[in-house]
Amino acid sequence: MAMTIQAAARWLSDRDGYLILTHKRPDGDTLGCAAGLCLALRALGKTAWILPNADATSLFTPYLEGVLAPAGFVPETVLSVDIASEGLFPENALPYAGKVALAIDHHPSNEGFAQNNCVAADRAACGEIIYDIVGQWFPVTREIALPLYVAVSTDTGCFMYSNTTPNTHRVAAALMETGIDTAWVNKRHFRTKSYTRLRLEARIMETLELLDHGQIALAALSLADLAELNAREEDVEDIAAFVGQLEGVHTAVTIREMKPGECKLSVRTGADLNASHVCALLGGGGHAAASGCTVMGSIADAKQAILGAIRRVQGKNGDGRD
Repeated sequence: MAMTIQAAARWLSDRDGYLILTHKRPDGDTLGCAAGLCLALRALGKTAWILPNADATSLFTPYLEGVLAPAGFVPETVLSVDIASEGLFPENALPYAGKVALAIDHHPSNEGFAQNNCVAADRAACGEIIYDIVGQWFPVTREIALPLYVAVSTDTGCFMYSNTTPNTHRVAAALMETGIDTAWVNKRHFRTKSYTRLRLEARIMETLELLDHGQIALAALSLADLAELNAREEDVEDIAAFVGQLEGVHTAVTIREMKPGECKLSVRTGADLNASHVCALLGGGGHAAASGCTVMGSIADAKQAILGAIRRVQGKNGDGRD
């Protein structure tokens, strides 16, 4: 059943024993939403925990201190945040497939997998939805504001991505007014890079392929690249945004080899191409300007598959190469 934000807030206030799920390869939005919502539910006097996510990197784990579910916790009510489909559940969340009572999300591609679904596809980040839900209960506190600011800022590239709206800025301003240290957050997430990360970006430039007179950029990171550079998961965080910074690029595709025969693709586009439509052809989804999918096969297979999907959405013939 579809729920409004107001209805979701009432529904949450009437229940207890919460376990909050985040998506695999978690980003700042899913983890920030989970932390903020968990703290808010506790402020209501509820029992609330977040299911540990083995993929969470050290970049985000500080926001999860004291809120991760202990072993053996049996929830009464299972929630998910920023998850569009059960296919995005991490392995330890799979037992809760078909048991999510409320999904809170902002992806247009949300599959409505939960018993109740609060989906606001016009919001740049799921953090904006959580902010509005909490606001139905009480003014957002400084403790809750910090992870929600992380959620909103990271999903909008520090408010530079095209998904940023006036509402995004209003929410960010309200969160800042609680007194959180946004300068620290912004430096940590947007202005600090490890030496390994810089080497990864250099490697990406070495593999970069430009098509359609430089309007399409294809880049790849292989398992061999990651091993050679001794890269950790946090070094690869939001690497997909890097390629799109190249002048003249309208469509940026980053391919990451996850294991032999499996590649994760991230697609970033401008107004002339819908990334969600492209990735949907390969079983993925997301937003109009930022989406992803998985292709089984080699990096070469992934390049061929994503370029074919782009051409289908463009309605072009031929390979479009220069």
